Amino acid sequence: MTKQGFAVLDDSLLNKGCAFTPDEREELGLTGLLPAAVLTIDQQEAMVYERFLAQPTDLARRMYLMSVRDDNARLFFYSMSKHLTEYMPIVYAPTVAQSIEGYSDHYFGSKVAYISIDHPEEIERSLRAFAGERTDIRLVVATDAEGILGIGDWGANGAEILTGKLAVYTAAASIDPAQILPVMVDVGTNRRELLDDPRYMGNRFERVRGRRYDDFIQRFVDVSLGLYPDALMHWEDFGRPCAAPILERYRDKILTINDDIQGTGVTVLGALIAATKVAARELADTKVVTFGAGTAGIGIDDQIVDGLVHLGGLSLEEARSRIYLVDRQGLILKGMDGLTDGQRLYAHGASEFPQGLDTHDLAAIVDAIAPTALIGTSTVHGAFTEQVCKNMAAQCDRPLIAPISNPTKLAEATAKDVVTWTAGRALVVTGTPSASFEYGGQTYHIGQGNNALMYPGLCLGALIPRSRIVSDGMLLAGASALADMVDLDTPGAAILPSMAELPKITRTVARAVALESIEEGLNRIEVADVDQAIADAAWDPRY
Repeated sequence: MTKQGFAVLDDSLLNKGCAFTPDEREELGLTGLLPAAVLTIDQQEAMVYERFLAQPTDLARRMYLMSVRDDNARLFFYSMSKHLTEYMPIVYAPTVAQSIEGYSDHYFGSKVAYISIDHPEEIERSLRAFAGERTDIRLVVATDAEGILGIGDWGANGAEILTGKLAVYTAAASIDPAQILPVMVDVGTNRRELLDDPRYMGNRFERVRGRRYDDFIQRFVDVSLGLYPDALMHWEDFGRPCAAPILERYRDKILTINDDIQGTGVTVLGALIAATKVAARELADTKVVTFGAGTAGIGIDDQIVDGLVHLGGLSLEEARSRIYLVDRQGLILKGMDGLTDGQRLYAHGASEFPQGLDTHDLAAIVDAIAPTALIGTSTVHGAFTEQVCKNMAAQCDRPLIAPISNPTKLAEATAKDVVTWTAGRALVVTGTPSASFEYGGQTYHIGQGNNALMYPGLCLGALIPRSRIVSDGMLLAGASALADMVDLDTPGAAILPSMAELPKITRTVARAVALESIEEGLNRIEVADVDQAIADAAWDPRY
């Protein structure tokens, strides 16, 4: 039965507000429920943008935009398409971190499905309650919120990361928001301030681990794919103990990604490929120091190793030997206690380094290793000091220096400082937006190493041919496509394409990924024309 009256106005995917025509108002029982004026979507959008600009803070802007989305989703996405570079850091990183940290202060109902480890029998009911009668869900995006951005474990507050993630999916990949199912996987939290806060909305116990957790995730996967067999499952901001194990458990069995591991990794690999071209180096000559050996850092290194093997011609052993990790315990060495499985893969022998090396001094480590790339995923603000950057430039003519931790207050360095300290020689990528600046009479544009450059295209490309899995070849195809979009000839040009080009970037990456899936025989349906299929799948927010 067609919805009528307030049921229409309360459905953000149906509501058009004052854009309903007189005939539509009569047909849908809206007569008398709206002011007399009939507005176009452009008139409405102008009002949205004017009110957006009038908000006093970035957090207030985000809360306003989310209220527009919850009221009229098509208007929200139409406005986002017009002001993408302004809205992206507000809707998603870095401002979403403020929403998560202040969730209890301004909770007004995140539009996600909640599932609790205390009630695994209710998973199906919860998913159906959110999706309603829709059976064409294409994306299931889930978080347990243990590893949010650079701010860690935020329990049920992490529902807000899903709202930002879904907005990017639709803005970049034109995926119908009605076909995306966001799921908050509430397994508790280890953040004491939340457990002690009477306003906290989530389960009030420490995080469940082990068999019970694994069984709950398995049930969630089984129920999700039982209801929506063609969906891609996207794991978002799971913490170090769970993120990689979940990905490894399912990556060869179902259509799935973890964009903190794979999306960020492929984005940085794309930047590395582009940087080697600008520097006229061979990819095989790459040597990387990764400062911050958690889920994101190891994921980036895994993708770089895959690139060095399949694009650079190195053996797996050679490629791994080019990666050096630095974490809380200093330079990661063989035999250290408490290493994760990923860290063990890249641990080096102490005998490889000069005797007496201070393995907690990043500048000394850089000087000893002479890397071509330095990647920061540590969330240690200011860790890339002037001496660290000068040592990078002393050992390599055009080093890639990528302080990609976010939000901004946790970045290892600013782009302007890195360029200044290296006398303009460093090729820089940052995790949050960096304004262009002048140095030495030249304008420098800084690429943002945001996984939003990759995961929308990666997932869209996998969905177009209904790929059985996301293969390593598909990831490499995405990285190469991203690198091919970089301006290699203009001095000071960014090493990653601009966020302003996000829809174009997404289509380019999706095309490469879909073609690779088909080439590998992973497609479940025939696709005669990939470009046309991408165009046909696009959702248009206009009324």
